[in-house]
Parts: sequence; C-alpha cells; structure tokens
Amino acid sequence: MPRFCVYLGSRDGRDAQFLEAARRLGGELARRGHTLVYGGARIGLMGALADATLAEGGTVIGVMPDHLVEREQAHHGLTELIRVRNMHERKASMAAHADAFIVMPGGIGTLEEFFEAWTWHYLGLHDKPIGVLDTGGFYSPLLAFLDNTVEQGFLNARTRAELLDAAEPGELLDILEARLAEPV
Repeated sequence: MPRFCVYLGSRDGRDAQFLEAARRLGGELARRGHTLVYGGARIGLMGALADATLAEGGTVIGVMPDHLVEREQAHHGLTELIRVRNMHERKASMAAHADAFIVMPGGIGTLEEFFEAWTWHYLGLHDKPIGVLDTGGFYSPLLAFLDNTVEQGFLNARTRAELLDAAEPGELLDILEARLAEPV
C-alpha cells in the first residue's frame, strides 16, 4: 500500500480544527492501509497525526535528525524511528520512503519541506503527487499567491495544476489515491 509523507507542524496551532484534521487524516491513512511517513515528533500536529494512525492499527515511520530528538521530542512508540545526521538527510529519507506527499498547517519548516518536495517534482527528480490539506482555509492565501505567480508569469500553469488540494482529509486522500493509480 502507498506510503504518504506528511509535512506539518510540531505545534498545535491556535485553532482546534488543525488537531482534529491531523487526527482524522491519521485515522484515514490507517483504515485505508497506508503507511504514514513524517518527521517523528510526539508533540503538536505531528504527534496527533502519528497517535491517530497508530490507534487505528496503522504503520508509522518517523524520521528525525539526532540534534532534534530532544527538541522536537521524538515519538518512541512508532513502528520505526529513523535517526539521521541532519535535515538534508531527513528530507531525503522522508522523500525516499514516500509515494505521495501531503502538507498540513505548520510553520517555516513545513513550508520549506513542502516547497523542496514540489521543486524536486518540477525538476523531474520524482513523479510523486503532492497535496495540500487546506484545513479551515489555512493555505487559501498561499494557493491564491501561487495562482498569482502563474498570472504574473513566474510559474507555469501546468506546474501549479500538479499541486492538488482539498479541505477534508478523506477528499484529499481520494484525489491522491486516484493520481497514484494513474498509469505512468
């Protein structure tokens, strides 16, 4: 079954709907038989996502650099916790273990991981689908900005169209599963 790499915050955020979306996504991943690949923390949205996946009997792979094991409070109840030397290895390992990517609410680390994965897709380094879970319109301003970059001639319309989005976890998984099922 497919492995979904999810980029998301190590904080809860101010709106409870972010935690709820993380829990719903984790449950959906497990019920559908998918593996979760994520940053390995036990706190914030990251911890909620992992806990929900595990609670439904799912497989969870966390990837965390040694220097963040204490800071991000590594989750030691995972199916597998991969410790790496640095952030470059973390991102490469997460991408290598993934068949698709999902971005949820988070801060600059989440955005950096998301944009790197999308850039790698654009450059042809992988052909894995990327979806944005736009919980409560969190990413609506970013999606509008990306539409504007197309209008202003800085982003190809096809590249923008390859970035999938939905407001609900199940809906986004349906879209990504359909993309994964397409012939190559």
